[in-house]
Parts: sequence; structure tokens; C-alpha cells
Amino acid sequence: MMKIVCLFPGIGYTCDKPLLYYSSKMLSGLGWQTVRLVYGGFPSGVKGDAEKMKQCAETALDQTEAQLKDIEWSRYDEILFVSKSVGTAVAGAYAQKHMVPCRHVLFTPLEASFSFGIKDAIAFHGTSDPWANSDDIRKACRDAGIPLYITEKANHSLETGDMEADIETLKTTMKIVRDYAEDPLHRQRRP
Repeated sequence: MMKIVCLFPGIGYTCDKPLLYYSSKMLSGLGWQTVRLVYGGFPSGVKGDAEKMKQCAETALDQTEAQLKDIEWSRYDEILFVSKSVGTAVAGAYAQKHMVPCRHVLFTPLEASFSFGIKDAIAFHGTSDPWANSDDIRKACRDAGIPLYITEKANHSLETGDMEADIETLKTTMKIVRDYAEDPLHRQRRP
């Protein structure tokens, strides 16, 4: 079986940061071909500026197009897009534009990410995330039928500042991601 996972980073959250790094390492170990996208050239002062956020998403999408242009999606039996922050919108836009039959892992999605018709997904959100309103994310996930895993008092990196608690959160999160990725019937587990 041919399986591929693409990792879509955030503006400052690269594939070397914990959520994406450990997802990549774990899935690679389970036999998934791994593609780690790299973005650059973003403007500064993005938070709270809708125009700059739109510019970042467009820049990341253009860079995604260039990095994924040679992939023949039809060769794969399983396709998984693992994304973080603005990468969740880019993954959704790319999948929609190219009609890629993929599943999604959405780490700290932005509300705009749900405008691309993402359905087969799981999502993770921290209640102290300054980039996304918890009520809006809960509603978007509920409306799309996407299981949402909440970490209380966690920020946009799913961290609380308590190292031991953060390591436990990371461990639990990776187990959920592994179970979702490896479930042959794609049964979504509700939190």
C-alpha cells in the first residue's frame, strides 16, 4: 500500500517544531512517505492584520504548488495532510483546488480553514490560542462533523507553559494522530 503524508507548517511553526516533527517521525516510521513543506518570505506583524494574513496564505499556497507539482496523487492509496495554523488553510485550499482525496490533521486551525470543505479530519485547539476564537473553532468543527480535541489553557502551539503537562499533551496528541492515520476504515473517534 502506498501512503503519503504532507506536512504544511505555519508562519513561524516549521516542520522542526514538536507537533509537526513528531507527526513526521511517527508516520515515517509507520511506512508513510513524508513530504515536509517549507515556507518563507512572509511579512512581519501578521497577527491581527487580515490583509497580511491573506498575503501569507497566498504566499504559502504558491510555495506549496511549486513544492508539490511533481506528485502524482493517483499513485497513492492513502493521502494525509498534516497542517498547522495558516497551513490548515493552505492544505484545505490545495486539496480543494487539485481535488486531492486526502484526510486532514488540523493543528490549531484558523477559522478560514473551514471554508474549503474539509470534512474527513481531526482537529486540535488550545483554549488560550490568541489566533483563533475557541467558540468559532468549536462551531466550525461541529458544523463540519470534525472531531475536535481541546487542550485547556493551551496556546497556539498547544502548550501551557507547564513542561510536564505539555509533554503529556504531545504524547496524547501523537497517539490520536497515529490512530487516525492508521485506521483502515477511517473511523473517526470522537473526543
